[in-house]
Amino acid sequence: MCSALMAIANEPYTIYPVPHRQVASTGTASFYRDVHIVAEPDIDEMTVNRAVQVLKDHGLNPVLEDHSLTSVLAMMGGKSLLSKPVSFVFLGINGSNGVVDNLFTDFPVDRTIFDLPKYDRYILKLSSVEKLRIAIVEILGENTDAVFCGLASLEQMLDQGTSDLPCVTIYDYADVKNRGIIEGYYGVPYSAEVTKDLFRFMARYKMNTYMYGAKSDPYHSRYWGDPYPTTITADEQRIGYLNQDMMRDITSVAHETKVNFIWAIHPGNAFANAEDPRVLDKIMAKFESMHQLGVRQFGVFVDDVGVPSDPAIMKLCADNLSALQNRIDARWNYSGSVATDTVKPLHYVPQLYAHGWVSDERAQEFYESLSGTPSKINIYITGRDVWSVPNNEDLARVSGWLGRDLSWWWNYPCNDQDPTKLFVMDTYSNFRDETHINNFARIEKHLNGLNTLIINPMQQGELSKVALFSVADYSWNNAAFDNFDSWDAAIPAAVGKDYAKAFKKLAPYLRYYDEDAIAYKINNYQASVKRGSPNPNALLGELREVHDACKVIKSMAHSANESDRLFYNDVRPWLLKLESMTAETISRLEGGNIPVIDYDSNPDFQFETLDGMGEHIRLKVLTAEPSNKRLMPFLKEWSDKLSSVKNQ
Repeated sequence: MCSALMAIANEPYTIYPVPHRQVASTGTASFYRDVHIVAEPDIDEMTVNRAVQVLKDHGLNPVLEDHSLTSVLAMMGGKSLLSKPVSFVFLGINGSNGVVDNLFTDFPVDRTIFDLPKYDRYILKLSSVEKLRIAIVEILGENTDAVFCGLASLEQMLDQGTSDLPCVTIYDYADVKNRGIIEGYYGVPYSAEVTKDLFRFMARYKMNTYMYGAKSDPYHSRYWGDPYPTTITADEQRIGYLNQDMMRDITSVAHETKVNFIWAIHPGNAFANAEDPRVLDKIMAKFESMHQLGVRQFGVFVDDVGVPSDPAIMKLCADNLSALQNRIDARWNYSGSVATDTVKPLHYVPQLYAHGWVSDERAQEFYESLSGTPSKINIYITGRDVWSVPNNEDLARVSGWLGRDLSWWWNYPCNDQDPTKLFVMDTYSNFRDETHINNFARIEKHLNGLNTLIINPMQQGELSKVALFSVADYSWNNAAFDNFDSWDAAIPAAVGKDYAKAFKKLAPYLRYYDEDAIAYKINNYQASVKRGSPNPNALLGELREVHDACKVIKSMAHSANESDRLFYNDVRPWLLKLESMTAETISRLEGGNIPVIDYDSNPDFQFETLDGMGEHIRLKVLTAEPSNKRLMPFLKEWSDKLSSVKNQ
């Protein structure tokens, strides 16, 4: 085996989310085509399937084995390697006394990671057989879900090649238990295809939570008591409606990717209506129908219906919440229930989710009314304000009133209040661009008392991958988060390596606030015109690069990869408008033929959105606004001047 572990300064692998600790050891390991997978009995089917997928995706041939420790050690000793080189992937549970757990005992590693009060804890060890350098991967997790996370690290290690990989031991865990998305914005819900694609993206970057509470889904809110329809029209599908088969398909992929798909109901004021004693019966009937479609976790939303001040109403909400959790446990979590039928604890978004709306005294009264509900229920806040960035001050205040760790619904990079804008830059640039967020907010290095961090994304799910990647990075390892490094890594993660360079060039221009990208060159050109010696060369060079990058991203529309096509569909109105803007500006600067473009109502630059909730949902058509602060005003204000200026 590799020699004793030796800590070195440089971590051998670039992995996201950033692992808490990598310890390199001497030697390298190479994977040969046949890779034998040995999984302990408590490693579930989804985790084994994930291991198979990771290996196949890297050109390897996975072979499932079921060996005793004696036979495994014999194989690793080299007898079976003489005629045909093979590699190994071992998947096990810490403390199981199974084959992998015992391997870690025979070849000791530091197991103190499993004593930390953290989540999804795992150890990944890559070593090799002496001289032959045949790869041996051992992943030991606190449970099968943690092993699944370890496979995400292995996947990124194999992205760097399958030969001559540095031997290493990774000690890793998550700082936040539940990490992912809450689809809770006002707008067109994601299509089933986008949702499933997001699940796969989340699995790759160790996210495990997707709460579905699409405000414009009528079966979440207006028809909350009715089952999803068996059929929908093409127009309904176009604006995000789902039928039962689509929901069943979504939950199937969620299980495959180990993303907890939490379907949330929005009964609104009915949850606090003492005159409706059957409200819990109606909710349970809906949950029953969703359980049949594969949902195994539920949420209750009573947000945006007014904050109660009557203690009796507060008590009724708390009593209903407790009773609902008890009913769920009695129905699906009883002794002897089938494990795959069990349902995880409720997620609850209360009427007062931004505690700054009321005085501290009223906020304390409100949260204390919920403090007696079962402690396993996840209760959400958005902080002091609707758009607050997660911070310890708000966590300490509300958790002190509530008496438990909190879940944070983070309205970022949500654009339902700015639907014509995209937020695809680094985290702090997005804060600056999003007018509702404190533009000077900064990420805290340690968050205390937080068990869930899920973001409310843009209406464009594929474009939201950029921000989602960095939030995954941060929620896994608070202290290691680096804003720009994370954004640099987010671009290829979101669009793939073939398109990363082009998208990174476009990102500052797809945003509304493009001053950082183009203002300097525009100002210099305007100054040269005023001096009587117009020099557009630098500006032209920049615009040509942007225009060429637009063409590269446009090619995603015809990619064989579904993720690429979905991404293009999201970015299309902004991309096509930016392409036209740069084309016209270049033509004017060069004195060539000038296209006639209607930037305000060209259907290529428009998209549909939905406003409202419940009975008040309405469809709107909006026009994308890329580069609206500097390039578009320059183009409009200087169009005549540009046509008459002769370039030098």
